[in-house]
Amino acid sequence: MALFKTKKIQSFIIFIIVLVATLWVFQDNFLKLLVFQKIAEQSDTTSEEVKETAYLEKIDNFFLKEYSVEHVLLHTIQAETYYSYKNSPVQMLEVEVNTFNQNQEAGVLLTSRSAEILKSGEIFFNGEVKIQTKAGVSHELGTESLIVLSDDGLIKSNKQVTYLGEASRIISEGMEMSIDSDTMYLSGNVKIYEDSGVVIDTKNLYIDHKLGKKIYRSKEVTVYRSKDAIVTSKSGVDIDMNLKLINLLGKVEALTSAGGVLNSSDVLIDQSNDGEVLKSNSATHFKSNTIDIKAKKMHYDAVTKKLELMNRVVAVYE
Repeated sequence: MALFKTKKIQSFIIFIIVLVATLWVFQDNFLKLLVFQKIAEQSDTTSEEVKETAYLEKIDNFFLKEYSVEHVLLHTIQAETYYSYKNSPVQMLEVEVNTFNQNQEAGVLLTSRSAEILKSGEIFFNGEVKIQTKAGVSHELGTESLIVLSDDGLIKSNKQVTYLGEASRIISEGMEMSIDSDTMYLSGNVKIYEDSGVVIDTKNLYIDHKLGKKIYRSKEVTVYRSKDAIVTSKSGVDIDMNLKLINLLGKVEALTSAGGVLNSSDVLIDQSNDGEVLKSNSATHFKSNTIDIKAKKMHYDAVTKKLELMNRVVAVYE
């Protein structure tokens, strides 16, 4: 029994010696950890204090009318919360901006979750912005930078813009819009992504929503791509999103999934009823590995791959 107690005491002494040695070896790491924890806690506290005290002024339910040098009302600004800073632009949350033209008629209404007022006086939006024209037309888009130039009667962006349509998403390199217009201009390279999977590449696109229409127009080279066809237009495109009709203007070349090439002019692509039918009443030339056909009229169903060539058809088989 005495021997057992002696061994137990010896084991306990060895444990104490090992624990002391371990603490001695790793004491620097333990100290560093404690110091880091303390610094992190102080940093969090300081960060919270900075957030609370960084602004010079905070105003809830902010409202401002801004006038030109000639005392003409340019716009009104409403914001749920307004923050002013010493060396940074004014920040506003839940913002509404109403613009006015020279005749003091309402122009457009812009709404966004956040906006800034620059030192120059320009209103700078970022993120998602909704633009409603005086005719009640709505445009929704997202961008890094959207500036209201009230003196010039313009809304403008030189950054990438994502325009949100009902059945499409359009990405451009910039945009411009007059406060008196229902038409928006998407500048630079433009990509239209339709919900159906179709992608249209063009440039300098006009979006016209007057009188309930939804028309997209461009006079630049346009490429239409689907899983069943690639169609290139030399003179632009006119898209009616309500009727699901795409007019490819000027000389048009279509590459079919069956391997043939169609050359024609002013080709209409009918996407109604979930279809994809190419139609033209202009001279058409179809060529594949085995056949060469010319006609005065064309009708091609890209889904069923059925081609009809009509009026004065001349065919050469190889």
